[in-house]
Amino acid sequence: MSGEREITGPVDLCDRLGRLNPDARGWSRAPRLRANLRGARGRKKRWDYWCVMAPDLTVSLVYADIDYAGLAGCWLLDPSDQMQVKVDVLTPFSRGIALPEQVCTGTASVTRPALTMAIEETPRATHLRATAPSTAHGALSVELTVDKPDGHESLNVVIPWSDRRFQFTSKQNTRPVRGTVSVGDRRWSIGEASEAFAVQDLGRGIWPYSNRWNWAAASGRSVDGRLVGLQFGGKWTVGTGYTENALCIDGRLTKIGEELDWSYDWRHPLRPWRVRSRGSSQVDVTLTPTFDRYERTDLKLLKMEVHQCFGTWAGTVLGDDGRPAVIDGLRGFAEEARNRW
Repeated sequence: MSGEREITGPVDLCDRLGRLNPDARGWSRAPRLRANLRGARGRKKRWDYWCVMAPDLTVSLVYADIDYAGLAGCWLLDPSDQMQVKVDVLTPFSRGIALPEQVCTGTASVTRPALTMAIEETPRATHLRATAPSTAHGALSVELTVDKPDGHESLNVVIPWSDRRFQFTSKQNTRPVRGTVSVGDRRWSIGEASEAFAVQDLGRGIWPYSNRWNWAAASGRSVDGRLVGLQFGGKWTVGTGYTENALCIDGRLTKIGEELDWSYDWRHPLRPWRVRSRGSSQVDVTLTPTFDRYERTDLKLLKMEVHQCFGTWAGTVLGDDGRPAVIDGLRGFAEEARNRW
């Protein structure tokens, strides 16, 4: 069990001065927070990121407001031949990009000639939609529904660097997906012949200029048929008193209060990534990557670099119920991001 403070009711992220509300320090099993960010010009960061993983397709959508720029984008990967499609719309000063204060509610959308995209939250599901009339591989269409199973738990935590720099993150996994995706003459029926799951990363906070993070996620069935989700984070949380580490087993969250050990090679990202507990056997898993999504942006003052490696996870994790879950072939990813933003 984690010794971190668990929040059980609604809470505002900031006080009336825009500093971290002391009552927001903690974590919860559902996204209860109102992200009432204010002030701190240039430091506020808000985003919704979704990644849908099926055996024959990976799709991600991002909708972000980083104060001085806005981004809406859709990316997909066909693992059979590693065909990629990417459509991004960048907006100076985030004009036309807006995210609701109450997290996991409302609709975030953008309509541009190159891309129309929407992330719509409803009581029973999240709807992901994107269309692009022209890509290198033909027109793009995404119509996906991510279910919200009754009682499904997620990791929602505030990482407090200080009362002026802090981040709320909601990490959700093992949420079933169904729908269709098409690019040119290729078409995929998601969640029809085999299970597909979505991972969410929702972030709201006031960030330092320079930072690094690790993130890893996966969803799928254990060897004995339980539904297992992995959620691990590192680097950016060290020294704050809170972590971004959790397991979700059959919809029930196990919060992990310790930092985990990560072992990988930034220069050779397609080598295995291992994540394990420091003082226990709660987590010992390894990602075998098959694809590295490498991106680098260097605009002098704004610089971002990330290796996001997709593949399958294997190993053992232990939830609060005390039953080891052996996994082999869980679809997911691990990444390191290095930012100056």
